[in-house]
Amino acid sequence: MDLGLNEQQELLKNAARDFLENECPETLVREMEEDEKGYSSQLWQKMAEQGWQGLLVPEEHGGAGFDFLDLCVLLEEFGRALVPGPFMSTVLGGAVPLIVAGSDDQKKEFLPKIASGDLIFTLALTEPSARFDEQGVQAKAAVRGKDVTFNGTKLFVPDANVADYLIVAGRTSKGVTLGIVATDQPGVQVTQLQTIARDKQCEVKLNDAKGQLLGADGKGWDLLKPVIQRYTVAECAYLVGLSQMDFEISVDYAKERVQFGRPIGSFQAIQHKCADMVTDVDGSRFIMYKAAWSIATDQPADETQMAVNMAKAWTSEATRRVVAHGQQIHGGIGFTKDYKIQLYFRRQKRAELAFGDADYHRELVATQLGI
Repeated sequence: MDLGLNEQQELLKNAARDFLENECPETLVREMEEDEKGYSSQLWQKMAEQGWQGLLVPEEHGGAGFDFLDLCVLLEEFGRALVPGPFMSTVLGGAVPLIVAGSDDQKKEFLPKIASGDLIFTLALTEPSARFDEQGVQAKAAVRGKDVTFNGTKLFVPDANVADYLIVAGRTSKGVTLGIVATDQPGVQVTQLQTIARDKQCEVKLNDAKGQLLGADGKGWDLLKPVIQRYTVAECAYLVGLSQMDFEISVDYAKERVQFGRPIGSFQAIQHKCADMVTDVDGSRFIMYKAAWSIATDQPADETQMAVNMAKAWTSEATRRVVAHGQQIHGGIGFTKDYKIQLYFRRQKRAELAFGDADYHRELVATQLGI
């Protein structure tokens, strides 16, 4: 296993950082927190011109045909810049399920439009039980030929307020079943939820919502497993970039802030916090890329699942420590909305909880250890 970036990945990383520093400044992040849509249409199209929405999409469907490891390199830069909008929802919650389970006709219909930035997707998985396992899917689904109808409530659906389509998980007599549901129909009602990160998570009520069957009736959970694995590690990559930037901001502040006649970075308590931060950031990066590598290189299923659970358990908790140290180093100003550091603190909480927190994934690791 070589975790060093290759030439293509280095180019992607550097180009993404330069682009986002210019096109996604802190002012835009703040504006999008107050914006009803939560993203900039101009930035979305510029990202599509970079080929990012189609990074995983095969070349025959208008994409770049890169692998999952490449996407994680990009998402680390997204975490640094706190990029707002439905990128992860569309790529991980839309393109990946279509690549995994879509028919040839569905791939031809949707993937080119995802790659071009013309369609926004999201995954409607979790329900009021807030479970991420198969038993958590209780919405009703009824299949008739290639069509499927859904009834039920989905919670914490990211970016459903702007999505053109939902990938919905429901349950028939045969088991979990997936469908592609257009949001512009009376049977789909979307309500935005209030969150600490000011992101656009939504409640989605499905009342005889019509859609296309994705995959086979009752085979939805098997199809969702690789999707959830990738989405989980993608959240880890975002957390790594977020915590790296939080660390850099905090170290710069410790060098510049003078108290008692000397920079606060000269005090041992601050030095140790910074040392703990960089240890947690680098540890998170290593374990995240190990999981991403396992997925990208098709390692044995058990090993890959263990790597994914370990990565989410570690990064969820380690990055929480990083952003907490960052605020403590900044003192009172670190908790005010006027200062940048609080943005990272709040966004960390969103990604920490996405697809299960540290305790959830620790339990899965313990189960796989047979204890």
